[in-house]
Order: sequence, then C-alpha cells, then structure tokens
Amino acid sequence: MPINNTIIFIVELLLKNVAKHVQLNKEEEQILLDSFVLTRHPARTKLLKSGEVCINSFFVVSGILRNYCLDDNQANEHTINFATTDWWIADMYSFLSQKPGNSYIEVVEDAIIMTQSREQQLAIFERIPKMERFFRILMERSLIANQQRLIDNMALSAEERYKRFCQRFPTIKYNVPQKQIASYLGVTPEFFSKMKKKLLMEK
Repeated sequence: MPINNTIIFIVELLLKNVAKHVQLNKEEEQILLDSFVLTRHPARTKLLKSGEVCINSFFVVSGILRNYCLDDNQANEHTINFATTDWWIADMYSFLSQKPGNSYIEVVEDAIIMTQSREQQLAIFERIPKMERFFRILMERSLIANQQRLIDNMALSAEERYKRFCQRFPTIKYNVPQKQIASYLGVTPEFFSKMKKKLLMEK
C-alpha cells in the first residue's frame, strides 16, 4: 500500500472511531490528529512494563496488543485484555492516576499504533471539550465489559467463556498463542487444548 494511501487509511480509521460518539469539525480533527504520534512495533515489543507509569494510551491501526499481569511468583501470566484494529488500550489505573501500575502492554503481532500521551490528552480536553465526553464513553464501555467478564468468570463454564471470547475477538483467535487465550479464560494451556479438541469434535 503506498505511503499516502496508508496515511489516509490511518487518519480515516481514527476519525471514524471518534465520530461514533462525537462530531468534530475540520479544525478540531486536525488538532486531534496532531496530538498523536504514529509508530510501528514488531511482535514481542513491550510498550509498558510492570512498575512503570503508563504515560500513553494506544489506538491500534493494525496488529494485536495484549495487556497482562504476572502472579506474585512472577511465573504465570494473566491476560487482562487484547486490542486489535480500531481498539484502544492502556493500563487505565496507571494512565489516569499517573502512578506506577502492575501490568504489561505487549505487541503480540506486528503493529502500527497511534499513541497519545496523558499530557496531550488533557490538553485536548481543554481545546476540544467534547473529546472528554468521547473518552468518558470509552471508559464507561470498558467498565461494563470488565464487569460482564467478571460475572462470566463466576457464572459460566470455560467452554461458554471461550465462546464469548470468540464473539468479542472474532478476528484474533487464530493469531494469538493458545496459552494467551487460556490465560484470558483463566484455565491452563493443557485444559484449553483439550477443550478446543472437544468442541471441534462436537461440530
């Protein structure tokens, strides 16, 4: 894809995402775009490490990002969330409080990302007040999704949780390691492998 077409795609993707909730004029769109930095990252890049302050939020243009934490023994990973094209991701506790967090954000599949710092975000709220409403809506939806996931973890079987995962992330279930999906579901990789074989046999 030629560079100019790539930039057009990126700009349109971000502005369409914003337009789902708020309408910007041309001047506001340009102000918003200028607050982001476009970066490319290969798989396995750590965009955030435990103990660091999350100074950026990320809008995924392409590729896959994962937010996860480690247990007390630093032995087992617990996947909190994935983000793919047209999704936002950050360690929200650390990003909003500007205090050190305890999670990682990692590139799972080579990614192109639009990055906005917390400082830039607050400046945008001052210059374009309606963007504060946009991010409030994003946080409300994230809160609802996380609460539903908590309820699912208590009420649903692993098979049912996997089906919900496939509904929420229909484009990435084939592109991330099975152990990462297992950690998102809260089961061991061995259990997940057996469960998938069982589900395939039932089809």
